[in-house]
Amino acid sequence: MSEIHTTLITGGNSGIGEALAKRLVEKGERVVSVGLEKPDWTHDLVASYRADLTGIDETRAIAQEICRDHAIDRIVHNAGVILPNLLPDAKPEDILTLAQLHLGAPMLLTQAALAGMKSRRFGRIVFVSSRAAMGAATRSAYSATKAGVHGLARTWALELASGGITVNVVAPGPILTDNFWGIIPKGSERQEQMARNVPVGRLGSREDVAHAIEFFLDARSDFVTGQVLYVCGGTSLVGLGP
Repeated sequence: MSEIHTTLITGGNSGIGEALAKRLVEKGERVVSVGLEKPDWTHDLVASYRADLTGIDETRAIAQEICRDHAIDRIVHNAGVILPNLLPDAKPEDILTLAQLHLGAPMLLTQAALAGMKSRRFGRIVFVSSRAAMGAATRSAYSATKAGVHGLARTWALELASGGITVNVVAPGPILTDNFWGIIPKGSERQEQMARNVPVGRLGSREDVAHAIEFFLDARSDFVTGQVLYVCGGTSLVGLGP
């Protein structure tokens, strides 16, 4: 029987994080969720924490609390915010906020869990980035920090490989989540047009991304590290059009 792991998921209360948490629980895996809100569902295998990961001190405190109470051996850095603006309206403060959420928070959480991973000589770290790391209109702060995720992950992959810890990135394209509908009206013509512009002919689901994350989390994926997997229906090749 395979070992049961404990996976820390940031933003595990909704969207991709929630979909992944439910898939792992169905397989008998333990999940720790941390985000602005706790999940609206409960399970014996799920522990939930509430924290604002845009705050450095709050993130450091919750990271220490979680890793004191749980033997975290897999981390999915999923929490993210877009803060869209065209360049004339973009704010440097947004870059600082998203740098902490997309880069600083993962660093603090991973640092807290690292000693345990090294002692067990097993760890899986997966970032949820975005196709927008390649560039997208209105995404100055978001694209910049998500592109930074790729560099951070590759650096950690090199540093941690000898300890049995892999670090990889899943970069989704347009996925039907509340984040998406916060910008594109649900069921609108704009949503339908975007779907037509995706080479595979549809927008992505939370489960599409969760499935890819599970591949990187698997103990059998120990020869794969420092990689970026675009789960985007082909939009990393052609873009999304107007």
